[in-house]
Amino acid sequence: MQVPAAAILLSRLLKGPRRHPPIQPQTPTPELLGTVSVVVPTLNEAERISPLLAGLSLQSYEVREIIVVDSNSGDGTRELVKNVQQQDPRFQLMTDDPLPTDWVGRPWALHNGFLQTSEASEWFLGMDADTQPHPGLVAGLVKTAIAGGYDLVSLSPQFILKYPLECWLQPALLMTLLYRFDPAGINSEHPERVMANGQCFLCRRSALESVGGYTSAKSSFCDDVTLARYIAAAGFKVGFLDGAKLLKVRMYEGARETWKEWGRSLDLKDASSRNQIWGDLWLLSSVQGLPLLVVLSYLLFCLPLPMSVSPPLLLLGLNVILLLIRLGMTIAIAPSYDRKQAAWGWLFWLSPLADPLAVVRIFLSTLRTPQQWRGREYKFN
Repeated sequence: MQVPAAAILLSRLLKGPRRHPPIQPQTPTPELLGTVSVVVPTLNEAERISPLLAGLSLQSYEVREIIVVDSNSGDGTRELVKNVQQQDPRFQLMTDDPLPTDWVGRPWALHNGFLQTSEASEWFLGMDADTQPHPGLVAGLVKTAIAGGYDLVSLSPQFILKYPLECWLQPALLMTLLYRFDPAGINSEHPERVMANGQCFLCRRSALESVGGYTSAKSSFCDDVTLARYIAAAGFKVGFLDGAKLLKVRMYEGARETWKEWGRSLDLKDASSRNQIWGDLWLLSSVQGLPLLVVLSYLLFCLPLPMSVSPPLLLLGLNVILLLIRLGMTIAIAPSYDRKQAAWGWLFWLSPLADPLAVVRIFLSTLRTPQQWRGREYKFN
């Protein structure tokens, strides 16, 4: 069970040296003038949207417009946007139409915003309210897309951690993605293996128009990956790159919310076939969930090991190697975390102990269809 899974993992990790380097912030050049329309979906985001609004205001003349699509927030989100609008006329505030029964709220808001963007903009950039963009993000992103011939580029961000348990749990949940897919910066040759992150999602307007906007991902709770794979299958070039130097993200407040909200979309079942889902679960169980349990079993029960080569010794050796690989991956992803504000930030280094729990969370998510998401109720079959 574990040997072929370990071989697949190693084949992916060996691609690391060929990955695209992290994108750097850049200053715009005249040909980028007004080429980007930004769309931000919101629903009761008053507590976390201010860094995004401030960061977008610092983007330069490559940004033509910033359309905030609000779903009738009642917490002061709209007032915050209106205040920024007085200082920066690029901001526009609109309310999306009532949510149809076969749509999820986020892709519906993004689709409505896309329909309102200027046809003169070459690029559509979707950004989430929990992101904190650095100056030069949009210019760096567009220049990278043009240089690489990409039609769609999304970024892996730097995650902000604050509380002890999330420092321990969140990296283990993120690691489930790293085990299943190629590293950020490696282009997948197969559309069904494409990864994406809707928190910062740049797409050529012509490519998005050709696939009908967000309609292909209308009922998906991982609309970013669903749409990216649909666009890749249509023959467009899709990239998922390292954006840790371009933006930070504060996704959820604490381990409980991280477990509940992020955990139920990490399975990516809306964007994957049944065979792919169960194949990924086999891989996660083999190389992320089991190694710690196997090694601890030997240590706790003091099982005698023969000195000659035997199946028990080979089993232990394989799982020790997998744990060492996991330690190396922990070191590799450390720059993807901002722990400056974190209490007990050192718990990040103990995140491998949360791996079995993270794999269990993916299994639970796979077996259940979400009934709630970001304050909305859904009754999909």
